[in-house]
Amino acid sequence: MRLHVLLKIVLFFSSSLVHAEEKTADLILHNGNIVTVDKEFTVVQSMAVKNGKVVAVGTNETVRAWKGTTTHEIDLQGKMVLPGLIDSHVHPGGASMYEADHEIPAMETIADVLAYIRQRAEVIPKGEWIRTSQIFITRLKEQRYPTRIELDQAAPEHPVVFRTGPDASANSLALKENGIDAEFAKTHPDNVMVDSKTGEPTGVLRQAGAVLKSRGNSNARKITQDERDARLVELLEDYNRWGITGTIDRNCGDSAQAQYQRLLAAGKLTVRMRLSRGLSPNADFASVEKKLDQYAHDALFTDPHPRLGIIGVKVFLDGGMLTGSAFFTQPWGVSTIYGIDDPAYKGMRYIEDPRLYDLVKATVSRNLAFTAHCQGDGAVGSLVRTYQRVNETNPVGRTHSSITHSSFMSKQAITAAASVGIGVDLQPAWLYLDGRTLVDQFGIARLEHFIPLKSLFNANVICGGGSDHMQRIGSMRSVNPYNPFFGMWVTVSRRAKWFDASIHPQESLSREQMIRYYTINNAWLMRMEDQIGSLEPGKRADFIIIDRNLLTCLPDDIQHTQVLTTYLDGKKLESSEAE
Repeated sequence: MRLHVLLKIVLFFSSSLVHAEEKTADLILHNGNIVTVDKEFTVVQSMAVKNGKVVAVGTNETVRAWKGTTTHEIDLQGKMVLPGLIDSHVHPGGASMYEADHEIPAMETIADVLAYIRQRAEVIPKGEWIRTSQIFITRLKEQRYPTRIELDQAAPEHPVVFRTGPDASANSLALKENGIDAEFAKTHPDNVMVDSKTGEPTGVLRQAGAVLKSRGNSNARKITQDERDARLVELLEDYNRWGITGTIDRNCGDSAQAQYQRLLAAGKLTVRMRLSRGLSPNADFASVEKKLDQYAHDALFTDPHPRLGIIGVKVFLDGGMLTGSAFFTQPWGVSTIYGIDDPAYKGMRYIEDPRLYDLVKATVSRNLAFTAHCQGDGAVGSLVRTYQRVNETNPVGRTHSSITHSSFMSKQAITAAASVGIGVDLQPAWLYLDGRTLVDQFGIARLEHFIPLKSLFNANVICGGGSDHMQRIGSMRSVNPYNPFFGMWVTVSRRAKWFDASIHPQESLSREQMIRYYTINNAWLMRMEDQIGSLEPGKRADFIIIDRNLLTCLPDDIQHTQVLTTYLDGKKLESSEAE
């Protein structure tokens, strides 16, 4: 009998010990301003983390119940905690390799561009190509392409191409090597811009890749796979340094996916990566469907890893806002900035409505998320109407399909996006970097629905903040800055470089909205809103500690925010402290 009683006592205490261990957190943060980004946007004092997940949020007193002998505690001393930040649009592989051969200076003027080309002409063998990429004319003080003659003078013995997104300006040798002359221009009027008096090519090319081919340079440094991977790791660590714990690669190819998988296997993928796989929209449709089946049956889609997964596909519907080829409902207008002399020119559209409908329907029917690069309101309107048509028989919202960029919208497009339940992936830094040129080109009135963030929030459209980072390592060195606090500042201020006033300040976000824009909204675009994007019990403990209160600091101080520490799955990332 005594043995029986003793056994009961032992079992009781064993059970109590197990229960106590279950209620013991690995980490507790207290005495802080922890922004949960839940539906009520609750700000709490304390948070407990166990096994990489949030288990409790609340007051210091309520969360203290999770404290045990092994719990690590952090006294925040009033500092702010946010969910890990997410960038909805990056191209990390290419960005990390941009300066692998040599450092490339920032260029703000035509003189800067020509100086760089002259410097490259001194080290590249004669007859080999000199290329620049993603130097946007909207960001040059002169607001124009370098002319064919200027490029000829800078490098008379080298073919030269100045790439700015899909469009370009080429010198005489580059045109000659590709057989681009007045006769060629007559048969390619959409691609080759000509002098209205002589009919000779000006050097400006639309969708340049369709008519211009360039050769590699024999003296370029050969980069090994290990070096490529190391550079990507360096970039991802810099993302972490600025509080970024999740991103979407918005045009991922086979080699990029394989690279992410190598980093994941090596334990070096320190950013949650979701992939929009690139798709060639105008190929034979049987081959298009074969690609869609490949993505839909990939294990990274059917059973995604918390750090790596496929969400869907991306295509390009129109040209560039920054280059003079976005597709609009109204003409661009004659422009010395963009080299446009046709008063009826509305930009370039790459997919017609019947094919676009087939693409969206085939994608959505496989539960893949569809997105398309759409800059002009003409392209945006076409995609939204297509989503509406497909939605009549195949629910689109459940796939988290979206519009990529969607820089110029209309009231009708915003309303339609809300009704279908699609998301929008926008780049606020472009307002700062390109607003001055766009005002000069279109006038302030036509920019009423340029990056219309407040209107999207008011319509309950899920919109998320992205950078379109594609060049350089460095949050403000990159051609498209990936510093999320700079992006937040733009959403609030709507200020533009070299421009005196805010651009349509009625579209500014509140502090709460700007935080949602880079957290839970982007988690939805990643198809991970049930796992990340807010600090709620059951979700993954991705969070950052920052040096100021973003809800109360001065507006201009938002952009100067520093990340003190970044946590992923409740673990401090060693490379997370901002330099």
